[in-house]
Amino acid sequence: MEEILRAAKKLAIQTALQAGQEAKNRFENLNSILVKDDFGDMVTEVDHLAEEIIVNGISRQFPDHVIDSEEAGHNGKTSDWVWVVDPLDGTNNYAIGMPLYSTTLALLYRGKPVLGVVYEPMVDRLFVAMAERGAYCNNVRIQVKKNEKIQRSSIGWIQGHAVQNEARAVKLRHHLDVNVRRMMRLWAPTLQWCMLAKGDLDGIVLYNSESSDLYAGILLVQEAGGIVIDYAGNPFEGGSEAEHYLIACHPEHKEYFMELVRQGLDNG
Repeated sequence: MEEILRAAKKLAIQTALQAGQEAKNRFENLNSILVKDDFGDMVTEVDHLAEEIIVNGISRQFPDHVIDSEEAGHNGKTSDWVWVVDPLDGTNNYAIGMPLYSTTLALLYRGKPVLGVVYEPMVDRLFVAMAERGAYCNNVRIQVKKNEKIQRSSIGWIQGHAVQNEARAVKLRHHLDVNVRRMMRLWAPTLQWCMLAKGDLDGIVLYNSESSDLYAGILLVQEAGGIVIDYAGNPFEGGSEAEHYLIACHPEHKEYFMELVRQGLDNG
C-alpha cells in the first residue's frame, strides 16, 4: 500500500500540474463552450483536454484502478482503489473569463480518501494532503485557524448544481448570509476547501453537493486540523451517498456552526 501511495502522489501532482498548465495557457482563448445540462452547467474543450491528461496518466500507471471522472464518468472497473477526478473545477467561472478554477484529484482506498491534490494554476498554488500526513500548500504545511471572534466569521457556501433555488436551501443560505461577516460563493468548491484548510475561511456549509470536487477538499481540511461533520454533528465517514449535507470548521467552532445551521433550517 505504501508503495502505491508514493507512486500515486507523484502521478497526481504531475498530471494536475500538466492539466492545470494547459488550462492556464488556454484561458480566455476557448473554441467551444457548451451547456451540458438543464441547470446551466458548462463544459469546454479544456475540461476534456485536462481530463484526458489525468485519466490517461492514471490508466497507464494503475490500469486496475477505478477512475470516476467529472466528464468521462466511471471506467467500469472494480477495485479498492478509486480515483475521483474533476479536471476543471469552476468551469463556469473559466468559461466567462473569471480566474477562479482548479484541477482536482482524490484517491480513495476502500471508500476513504487517502490522497488529495488540488492545483490552482492562475496563482501557481499546489495543495497536497495524505491521510495522517498533514496538508501542504507549495510544500508549506497549512492549518485550519481558530477565530477568537467567530461571530464575525467568513464562510464558504457550496451547493450542488441540481439544488438551484430549492426553498430549504434558499432559507439556509439567506440565514447564513445575514448572520456572518461574509458568505462566499465561488462556484469553484475545491478552492473554498483550500481556503479553509489554509486559514483564510472560518467554515464551510455544504448543501447537497456532488462528490467529484468533494474528497480532495475534505481530506485537505481534515489533515489541516479541521473537522467535517453532517448537520447533526456526526463525523464524515466517506461513502457514496448521493447527497451530502456537511459543515467543515475548526473543532472548537463545531457548536457555533451547528447552531447557525440549525437556526437557518428551523426559521421561516
